[in-house]
Amino acid sequence: MVEVRVARLGHDSSTNSYVVILQEKDGHRLLPIWIGQPEAESIVMQMNNVKRERPLTHDLCKSLIVGLGGSLRRVQITKVQKNTYYAELHVASADRIVQIDARPSDSIAIALRLSAPIFAQESLLSSADDDGDEEGAPPTRSPNGEELDAEQLKEHLEKLRPEDFGKFNL
Repeated sequence: MVEVRVARLGHDSSTNSYVVILQEKDGHRLLPIWIGQPEAESIVMQMNNVKRERPLTHDLCKSLIVGLGGSLRRVQITKVQKNTYYAELHVASADRIVQIDARPSDSIAIALRLSAPIFAQESLLSSADDDGDEEGAPPTRSPNGEELDAEQLKEHLEKLRPEDFGKFNL
């Protein structure tokens, strides 16, 4: 597992969906994950310290973990199968750690609220410098299911207009 951080979040106008770009903490490899609008808004709100009058679902999750005496040790993005990414919340409570299956977008939103580290399976990360020919390197998929190697991903992200990302720049 490699520690990652939220590097960017924006709107992909070609698919009319949102994409969160995770970047290797001490490196340049990336992991783009297409997510829904509510999760994107929740992530952006937390990144910009915007508070709502009433708690959002991810705020509720934070309150439940803390209120039950637990702590979020880490989030792990573990795999991709059939265009679906999988993640786990590792919640410590009393003398044990419970692994909870969750969507990556929800996991990221909760991790940001609890200042927990985010990790990704190394095989999911791709470098913009890769030529996509590396054996065993899994392709990245867009939300419409098309496979993207690292170069195609780079080209796809470069085609996004600045205003697609402007609302969400860090």
